[in-house]
Amino acid sequence: MHKTLRCFDLVALGIGGMLGAGVFVTTGRATRLYAGPATVISYAIAGLCALLSAFCYTEFAVHLPVAGGAFSYLRITFGEFAAFMTGANLVTEYVMSNAAMARGFTSYLGAAMGISTTKWRFVLPFLPDGFNEIDVVAPAVMLIITLVICYITRESSVVNMILTALHILFIAFVISMGFWRGDWNNITHPGNPNNPSGFFPYGASGVFNGVAMVYLSYIGYDAVSTMAEEVRSPVKDISIGLSGSVVIVTILYCLMIDVEAPFSTTFRERREWVAMVVGVGASFGIVTSLLVAMMGQARYMCVIGRSNMVPIWFARVHPKTATPVNASAFLGIFTAVISLFTDLNVLLNMVSIGTLFVFYMVSNVVVYRRYVVIGTKNPWPTLSFLCLFSLTSIIFTLLWHLAPLGNPKPFVLATCVVIAVSILQVFHCMVPQARKPAFWGVPFMPWLPSISIFLNVFLLGSLDGPSYARFGFFSALAVLVYVLYSVHASFDVEIEGSLGQKNVEILEESAEMEDPSQKV
Repeated sequence: MHKTLRCFDLVALGIGGMLGAGVFVTTGRATRLYAGPATVISYAIAGLCALLSAFCYTEFAVHLPVAGGAFSYLRITFGEFAAFMTGANLVTEYVMSNAAMARGFTSYLGAAMGISTTKWRFVLPFLPDGFNEIDVVAPAVMLIITLVICYITRESSVVNMILTALHILFIAFVISMGFWRGDWNNITHPGNPNNPSGFFPYGASGVFNGVAMVYLSYIGYDAVSTMAEEVRSPVKDISIGLSGSVVIVTILYCLMIDVEAPFSTTFRERREWVAMVVGVGASFGIVTSLLVAMMGQARYMCVIGRSNMVPIWFARVHPKTATPVNASAFLGIFTAVISLFTDLNVLLNMVSIGTLFVFYMVSNVVVYRRYVVIGTKNPWPTLSFLCLFSLTSIIFTLLWHLAPLGNPKPFVLATCVVIAVSILQVFHCMVPQARKPAFWGVPFMPWLPSISIFLNVFLLGSLDGPSYARFGFFSALAVLVYVLYSVHASFDVEIEGSLGQKNVEILEESAEMEDPSQKV
């Protein structure tokens, strides 16, 4: 694929990819069901988690500027099985989140035109609840965007920058109207007196449940990392693009505070014309997010196809457009079909857990790669640390959610924190780093990645049972595909891993030959 993207392209792609999903699809649900007005804190915590994960992504993307993001990073570190499981969850996560955004687009388009969403959709009574409301607008939007990304990359970035600029202006409009026309009493008094009141109506647990729900809002920066192969100067551009977009989007999220189109519904009570403007702006914002996310999901599938763990047909890059046309078309059509009949709530529950799982894996990988050189250093001290730290995080999470309230609970939780910090400090003092990044590395190693591991585990514990059931089902399906097809067809098996290792060595050599003046 052609190297056409610069840092401002990546920042715009990151903002465009994140902003629409968070503000216009998850905010209403997180506010109503979980955190209430404290959703602003949920977004701030989620932004911190995303920034820590973005640091981990950046270290890999700068050193190995290849397409495929987390899939590529895990494949060269933990092997093809871990990579395939992560890649399968990533693709599933993208498909579900894109279908959710497409359903949200219908709601906002209806709000902009003053038409009820029920007139855009019809119900098929013979289908189960959650899958029986047919939306014809959502798949139409998906197919149009699929055609766009099949033929252009640089041009898609230009279109995205224009839409993102308009989107930010619209966000500024929403923020200003919110401060001007909003009622501060809404922060402590619910519109429905039967609902819990106060800034923290559901307590601390509600805030963290809200974090888990809105975390998918930050999936857009992962899409940016998948396009590393198309970046002109990875050392400078990727580090600015990933971290910069996360920081900007977090600030905008925290300033913006009916479930499917919450902002249009809110402003309609104040001004009809404002609600219409919000609906139009939100529709453009969602289209921008879809454009970025669909570019990212196609590149994931393309790289998995290059490894031959799925049919190599998915890896085909069009000779004229330099885009992964087959992967784009297949996933676009598949996502359009899902958006046709699957309810928004079902889709959102399926996405959050995948996002957290992938970011958790990347945080582990960056620690392992920094402290272990395969073949020259014993990996067991690092693996033992990662397992013990994750286990301590799981125990803390279970105690937080399941232990009864009372005096022993704070003491037990504090003990878990002390144990986790002790494990981390012992590892930091006893195990030296095996390699230093040549260009850009996560600072305060291993503290920042470890905090990211802890936060991702904790947020995973905030999700409900059905989320885990769906995650288990898709993971089992991925294992089945791997056992029956991928393990037999992959290049690693065909030539005993030599090709994969050779590619890694070439990439590392090319990274080391970068201009030293670009070191960050």
